[in-house]
Amino acid sequence: MKVSVTRKNVKFLPDSSRVVARYFMSGEERTKELIGRILVMNDQQVSHTLEQINREFARRHRNISSLFYKHCGNVRTIIEEMQINYEELSEERKMLIGSYFTMEYSIESAAFFNPSMVEDFDQSSLEKGEKRVVLSFRATGEGHVSSIVFRRGIIDKDNNLRMMRIGDSIEKAEVSHKMMFNKKRVLSKLTEMHTLDIYSPIMCDLPEVFEYSVFKDLLNTELMDPNIGKEKREAIEEVIWLLDSFYDIQFKHDSDISERVIFPVSDVESRGIEDARFVRFVDDDGTESVMGTYTAYNGHSILSKLVTTEDFYTFRIMPLHGEGSQSKGMALFPKKIKGKYAMLGRIDGVNNYLMYSTRPNEWKDPQIIQRPEYPWEYTQIGNCGSPLWTQEGWLVITHGVGAMRRYCIGASLFDLDDPSKEIGRLPEPLLTPLEDEREGYVPNVVYSCGSIIHNNSLILPYAVSDYSSTYAVVDMVELMVALKNSKK
Repeated sequence: MKVSVTRKNVKFLPDSSRVVARYFMSGEERTKELIGRILVMNDQQVSHTLEQINREFARRHRNISSLFYKHCGNVRTIIEEMQINYEELSEERKMLIGSYFTMEYSIESAAFFNPSMVEDFDQSSLEKGEKRVVLSFRATGEGHVSSIVFRRGIIDKDNNLRMMRIGDSIEKAEVSHKMMFNKKRVLSKLTEMHTLDIYSPIMCDLPEVFEYSVFKDLLNTELMDPNIGKEKREAIEEVIWLLDSFYDIQFKHDSDISERVIFPVSDVESRGIEDARFVRFVDDDGTESVMGTYTAYNGHSILSKLVTTEDFYTFRIMPLHGEGSQSKGMALFPKKIKGKYAMLGRIDGVNNYLMYSTRPNEWKDPQIIQRPEYPWEYTQIGNCGSPLWTQEGWLVITHGVGAMRRYCIGASLFDLDDPSKEIGRLPEPLLTPLEDEREGYVPNVVYSCGSIIHNNSLILPYAVSDYSSTYAVVDMVELMVALKNSKK
């Protein structure tokens, strides 16, 4: 039985005008030469040049002067190495220096894809049959560096999506790093990374809970050893990257959700934040939050991370650990099962796995619950976002990769009490790339990172060949009948 799908005529396209101002520095020697040129300018030249820069760029960025001032602070050490008294520089000269270490980056110029959809926290002032939703997207710009962006909309009683106006600016968040760490958990993570032997002598004198600055000083002392080996140096740098990847971000409350971007912060995600899968999570005590997973990429290795928010202004971000977190595509269940968190993942790159945990950032003992069964998924099968609760079972939207690495979207149904038990699986895809969906950054791909159920319909946002996004609607009654009959 082929399930009918209604594709909606809504397109989310890349927009090169969406830019952030980011720090840029091209080497210490060139930096000294550049600063030297600015320092010989007289005050009138400084004021006139800064006014020209503000006239051209202030309307494109909120409070750009404070950003210039911050970026000047980033090169303060170099300025002081030039025997310049930083405190005696005028505010205007500092801002002018900072402007030369600032560049615009178009966050979604290359692609706007892999969407995830969750219910908004605020469901007030809606008509009957409407639901307010938040969509996240993987926005990709120059160099294929990815970040997370958001849009807000309302789905009406006919499952039409009405999007809210997009804000004029884009805001990067204020970042605060975690400063205190649990020794036992750090040692456990180092064991997973096969580098524990290197750190045991260094960490033996640390207390059970230690300050990162203390540990980093110990590591930097090791790095200063002229006889340090290449393997040990790389391992130490890797752990510094790991601990730097714990952080909180805070957006200002006068920013619209469409103006907030979660841009790479730590070195471990320097080449991008990929495929965020968000879900509205309800804990056993009834408290609600939006939780998600994403893949951090630094150009040669990946790290799965957890992001949590209760308002879309403040986000807590931390790495996942355990052997179950060593691959891409992790998706959290929307509530605990028998008192434990549950997670899907594709640990070996081929099969769908299930894991349980008492903590949302520690994942061990993965078990296979799905293997490729049909030709369209022979290469690999994985999730397309968090499972959806239904009275009939857990609905898992899947992706399958077949010949010519064509990505299709399918659906499976699992037991509510024991989601290792598959009740049904569609033998044919729900969605395959149509002729006008085949061209893009990666051809022949349809892919999703999270859906919702509304008006007894599956609302399925999906990406088109890793370039743009849209959404489709599937009748839940028809889908459930097909899934339950698929094993007969």
